[in-house]
Amino acid sequence: MLQQQIIDKLTAIVGKEYVDYSDAGRLAYSYDSTPDFQAMPDVVVQPANTKEVSEIVKVCNEHKVPVIARGNATNLSGGTTPLHGGLVLLFTRMNQIVEIDEENLTVTVQPGVITLTLNTAVEKLGLFYPPDPGSMKTSHIGGNIAENSGGLRGLKYGVTRDYVLALEVVMPNGDILKTGGKLAKDVAGYDLTRLMVGSEGTLGVITEATLKLVPYPETKKTMLAIYQDIDSAGQAVSKIIANKIIPTTLEIMDQATLKVVEDYSKIGLPTDVQAVLLIEQDGPAEVVERDMKKMEEICRNLNAVDVQVAKDNVEAEKLTQARRTALSALARLKPTTVLEDATVPRSEVATMLKEIIRIADKYNVNIATFGHAGDGNLHPTCPTDVRDKEEFHRVEQAFEEIFEVAISLGGTITGEHGVGAMKAPYLEWKMGPEGMLVMKAIKDAIDPNNIMNPGKMFAKETKKRVVVSR
Repeated sequence: MLQQQIIDKLTAIVGKEYVDYSDAGRLAYSYDSTPDFQAMPDVVVQPANTKEVSEIVKVCNEHKVPVIARGNATNLSGGTTPLHGGLVLLFTRMNQIVEIDEENLTVTVQPGVITLTLNTAVEKLGLFYPPDPGSMKTSHIGGNIAENSGGLRGLKYGVTRDYVLALEVVMPNGDILKTGGKLAKDVAGYDLTRLMVGSEGTLGVITEATLKLVPYPETKKTMLAIYQDIDSAGQAVSKIIANKIIPTTLEIMDQATLKVVEDYSKIGLPTDVQAVLLIEQDGPAEVVERDMKKMEEICRNLNAVDVQVAKDNVEAEKLTQARRTALSALARLKPTTVLEDATVPRSEVATMLKEIIRIADKYNVNIATFGHAGDGNLHPTCPTDVRDKEEFHRVEQAFEEIFEVAISLGGTITGEHGVGAMKAPYLEWKMGPEGMLVMKAIKDAIDPNNIMNPGKMFAKETKKRVVVSR
């Protein structure tokens, strides 16, 4: 527990009702959405503004108290679990859309704004914020930025990083840093904005963000390509991109995923097939029509047994929402659900799909695969039970091999979920020792007392590399 003098200082900053060090309060913020990761914080504090955040961080830096910034904790890599105790900084009170600037096509928000709330607000003005993480109904913008979240539209529109123009960040010593601006161009100095995006709360606390908007697409169409051969589905993904078509969404669901999603959503998805591709294109009507015809031709030429185009927006939205429910549907099968996000070059999607099947068979575990096939970001997902130690060990072995295979194919251990604590032991596999030294030098220079989300990104030791024979 923290010393009473520290609690008193925090109470003086935010008020008694916004400082919670009860057992129940601390327990509620001891975990995130990552299976088998839990650790109790010492106190939970809810600031109302940037000045309060700054004063809180100054107190924590003085007394070397860890600071863990937290939104709705939908992250899946242990990123907001307070592994070393300390103070959870909760942003439920900082949830305002500060400004929508239609002249500069920007929106300025506090970190506690829910992603879907932002999307809805700007769409009323005919504008569009493209990043759409699967947790968009509950995730906070601050968390999206800290994790550099992706989503279904990432293939065409990019990820959160591509839309962050400016940030206000409280640094580990309490200083308030402002980066970027409402600018189309800015090459003055180091790109501190991008340094903060994806830093997972290890370098500072984001208290405000200015994000880029684009005009809302004129039209969109959605189709489902159905396959009895998952390899052909993977090849179709590569072929579509090779034909210089960049669809808005190019998602894959294998049979295991289809069965549970259909049972959950009941919209008539086929369950007697090996895989489907969910493809969406948006833009000018003539471009959408041309691209959809070409993609249908490609899919049929690569052994699609059927291609179904949604007859209207209602049917299209049902298909998209069904894909978004994949994790929720799979989570109903077993007490524990391990969802990963190994990412490979698009040309290697078919290979990676086959490797996941091989690895699941090798370790005798059930793995359902879905994900953003168009940008190579696959989500192999294993329903299991963490209480079954023998099975869970096999699950861990399987995912270690999946990470190794992804890297060997030119990929990475995470495309959007982040490193956090769960993947920290594998980060050197991707970064190499030189990369880790550069990252550590940045961390030490900015946060010499290591109060910002300690235990994340940097593992005590790197896991031994898996020897893969294929």
